[in-house]
Amino acid sequence: MRARALPSVTLAAALLAMIASRSGVARAGELSGSVNVVDSEGKSVSPAGAIVYVIGFSEEPPKTAATIEQRNRQFVPELLPITVGQEISFPNRDALLHNVFSSSSVRPFDLGSYKQGESKKKSFPRAGAIDVYCNIHPEMAATILVLPNRRWARVDGAGRYRIDGLPKGKWTAFAYVRLATKPVSAPIEISDEAAATLDLTITRGAARPHVNKYGEAYRDPNKYR
Repeated sequence: MRARALPSVTLAAALLAMIASRSGVARAGELSGSVNVVDSEGKSVSPAGAIVYVIGFSEEPPKTAATIEQRNRQFVPELLPITVGQEISFPNRDALLHNVFSSSSVRPFDLGSYKQGESKKKSFPRAGAIDVYCNIHPEMAATILVLPNRRWARVDGAGRYRIDGLPKGKWTAFAYVRLATKPVSAPIEISDEAAATLDLTITRGAARPHVNKYGEAYRDPNKYR
C-alpha cells in the first residue's frame, strides 16, 4: 500500500480533525510493516525513534504517567507518544539546572527551573503535537504526540513496527519522526480475515531554530555548561 503525504496542515489539526467519537469497540487485529526515513535529499537515514500510530477511535489514557528525562543536556526520549488525558513526568537527572517549557498553542506551559533529583508533572488534555524546550540549554528539544488512543508503536533500528489490539474498521495510520517536514498517512482496514500491512516513507528535515520562553533569542549558551 502506498503512503500519501498530507497537504499543508499542521499535525495538531490533523489529529483533532480525525478523532472519532467511538470507544470501547471490540479488538480485532494488528498492523505491521516498515518505515523508511529519508533526509531532504532523499537519502535513507536511521529510522530508529520514528513512531507509527492509528487514529479514528478513542481510548482511555493509562493511569500511570509517561516520562521524559532531562539527561546529558538532552530530553530522553526526544519523541514521546501519549494518550489524551495522560500525564508526563519530567525528572532532572543532570547535576545542573534545567527548565521545561512549551509555547505550543495545544498546551503552553512552563515548569520553571529545577535541580538534579527533582521532577515535575504536566497533564495533556488535548490532541496534537507539542514541541518542548529548555529555557537554559537551546540544544534541548523534544516533541510530544498527544494521541486519541494507545495504538502506536516505536519503529526499531531496521524500520519495522507492529501495532496490535486494533478494532475492526477503517482507520488512518500515520508515520511521524521528530523534525518531519510533514506527517505521512495512509488509510487502513482492520478485519477478522488477515493482519493489515503498511509501509511508509517520511522525510526528516533539519533542526529548526527556536526562541526561549520569553520569545527572545538564546544568549550566552555556554553559561550553564
